[in-house]
Amino acid sequence: MEKKVPFFFSILLFIALLFHGGKVLALNCQDGSEEWGYVQVRPKAHMFWWLYKSPYRVEDPSKPWPIVLWLQGGPGASGVGIGNFEEIGPLDRSLKPRNSTWLRKADLLFVDNPVGTGYSFVEDKKLFVKTDDEAATDLTTLLIELFSGDEKLQKSPLFIVAESYGGKFAVTAGLSALKAIEDGKLKLRLGGVALGDSWISPEDFVFSWGPLLKDLSRLDDNGLQKSNSIAERIKQQIEDGKFVEATDSWGELENVIATSSNNVDFYNLLEDAGGDDIAAMELGSYEKLSMEKYSRYLTSMRSRSSSPGGDDDLDKLLNGVIKKKLKIIPENVTWGGQSGDVFNYLAGDFMRPRINEVDELLTKGVNVTVYNGQVDLICSTKGTEAWVHKLKWEGLKIFLAKDRTPLYCGSDKSTTKGFVKSYKNLYFYWILKAGHFVPTDQPCVALDMVGAITQSPAT
Repeated sequence: MEKKVPFFFSILLFIALLFHGGKVLALNCQDGSEEWGYVQVRPKAHMFWWLYKSPYRVEDPSKPWPIVLWLQGGPGASGVGIGNFEEIGPLDRSLKPRNSTWLRKADLLFVDNPVGTGYSFVEDKKLFVKTDDEAATDLTTLLIELFSGDEKLQKSPLFIVAESYGGKFAVTAGLSALKAIEDGKLKLRLGGVALGDSWISPEDFVFSWGPLLKDLSRLDDNGLQKSNSIAERIKQQIEDGKFVEATDSWGELENVIATSSNNVDFYNLLEDAGGDDIAAMELGSYEKLSMEKYSRYLTSMRSRSSSPGGDDDLDKLLNGVIKKKLKIIPENVTWGGQSGDVFNYLAGDFMRPRINEVDELLTKGVNVTVYNGQVDLICSTKGTEAWVHKLKWEGLKIFLAKDRTPLYCGSDKSTTKGFVKSYKNLYFYWILKAGHFVPTDQPCVALDMVGAITQSPAT
C-alpha cells in the first residue's frame, strides 16, 4: 500500500509555495502553453486554476484574442475535470486531442469553483461558501490575483461561459468582477457572460418538467398532476423565502418524475437515466444529500452509470497522471467530479432565482448570451424561455419580436443545427439535438457559437 504523506506535512509543503497576496507560484509547461496554480482566496481556502494558451492564436489589432473562463455546475462540479476533459479542453479523457476544442477560438481558463470543488480545497469545513455571492467574491479574488499583475492577460477580453448551476455563479461573478473593475481593484475587460443550460430560475424549470414530459408521452395525466402539485408547493416556498425547504421539495419532485416516467434522463429527456457519464457526476452529489425520500432512487441511478468509460475513469485520470503532472496538488487532496459538501452548504441558495442579476448585467451593457440544448430537461428550453420573458430589460419587447436565424455547421446547409436571435446585448441560441451538455452533444455548432460570442479573430 502506498504510504500517504500526513496532511499536516502536505499543508506545510503547500504553504511553502505561497507568496504575496495568497497566490501560489504558478507552474507551467516548458513551451509556455499551460499555466496552473492555487490562489488563497481567504485564509485556509484555496482555489485551483488552469490556463491553456491557444496554439491557434491570431494577432489582429482590431479583434483582441479572447479568454474564456469556464464555470461548471453542480454546484460543486469540477470545471478542471469535467469541462476540460469531457467538453471543451485540448484533450479528452483518453488524453487524445479534441478536434472541437474551444482553444480554436480562445484561450481557456478552468477554475474549480467554489472552494472544495475538484482540486480546490479548504482546511476547515466552516470555510465552504453558503451563497452564490460568497462564491463570486472568492472568484473575483482569484481574477484579481491572475489579471491585475499581468499586462498580457489584460489585453484579452474575458468571457465567462457557464453550464448548469455555473450560470448562477456566472451572473453573480460577472457583477462582482464589474464592481472590482469600477473600484480599480481588477484590471481586465469583461467581454460578456454566456449562460448554457443554466439554473437561473428554478421555479420556471420545475414547472416545465411535467408538461414537457406529458407532451412526449413520458408522463400520463396522473404523473402530470403529481408533478404540477409539487411545483406549486416549490413556487410558494420560494416566494416565502423558504429556500432549504424548496430544495427538499425539488428532490421530492425529481423522485416523482423518475417514478412516473420510469427514470427519464434529466439531462436528455429522450433517454433513460444512466446513459450519460457526465450527468452521472452531477447526480453523484444528490445521493449524498440528507433527503431520504429519494436517495434510494438516486443511488440506483448512480450504480447504473458505472459502465466502462464512466466517471470512475475520470477519477483515476485526475488523481493519477494529471495530479502527478501538476505537482502542486497536496497529497491528501483527492479530486472528485462532484462535491457533496459544496452542494449541501449551498442548499439555502440552490433554489434562489438570479433573474434580477441577469437584468442588471444587461442594464450595465454587458453582452449576455443564453444558449440551450433542445432535449435538456433539468434546465429545459421551455423553462429558460419562461425566465427570459420575465426580464425587465428595456430591450426585451423588441428582442422577443425578432425572427430567428438558422444555424448550420461548415458548408453543410442541408441540416439545421439550431437557431439564434439577438437584439443589442442579448443573444439566444437554440441548439438542436443537444441535451444538457451542448459542447459534447453538438461540438461543431458549439464551437461556431463560442467564436461568435467572443468575436474571435480565428476563422
